[in-house]
Amino acid sequence: MPAPSTRSIGQVLKVLKEDFEDISISKIRFLEGEGLVSPERAPSGYRRYSEQDVARLRYILEVQQKHYLPLKVIREHLEKLDAGEQPVTASAAEPPPLEPVVTPTPPERQPPAKRPINISRRELLRLSGLSDAQLSELERHALVLPRRGSVQYGRDALTVAVAARKLAVYGMDARHLRAIKQAAEREASLIDQSLAAHGRRRPGSRQAVVDVMQLVLHAHAALLRSSITS
Repeated sequence: MPAPSTRSIGQVLKVLKEDFEDISISKIRFLEGEGLVSPERAPSGYRRYSEQDVARLRYILEVQQKHYLPLKVIREHLEKLDAGEQPVTASAAEPPPLEPVVTPTPPERQPPAKRPINISRRELLRLSGLSDAQLSELERHALVLPRRGSVQYGRDALTVAVAARKLAVYGMDARHLRAIKQAAEREASLIDQSLAAHGRRRPGSRQAVVDVMQLVLHAHAALLRSSITS
């Protein structure tokens, strides 16, 4: 039988388990969260991995396993691959660093903070796959903006840009994303007011903000899923 055009995360896990025994769904999701792989989403909301996504994951796991490369170096190698440059093979990879490889923490623990990124507008276009006109429209609606006081774009800008490209397939454009932004701003205001009322909104309270934000995100996702599937 021919190989499926896309796979579920469980099917990807089964394929990769043959060569990487320690691979898990949590680690695959962690690598996705780091922006190293970006599977499509089926109309049902489930991740669908292409053969290119599987090959990308295999590359990441191989250089981690054989050369203990940190995610920062792996990301640089993947960017070269995306730019059409010569792939970095295991033999050409860098020697093992002194620090251990970053691994995903169990779901019940606080996930590791993502490293900040600073990319130019040109790099944002290349990494997101957006056209210049599409990015300009997002910028016009203040959905994607450079860091304050800078011309460089950060991780959130890249995340929104990639999501915008993928949502366009389902007929959602900048106007729809603007409604999502307005909802996010209302939630941010709610979090700020709640923490202020309980004396948690003060210098050094960033962890409380992060904790509440994560809880709100989980609740938001559950309520959205319930509204769609009910």
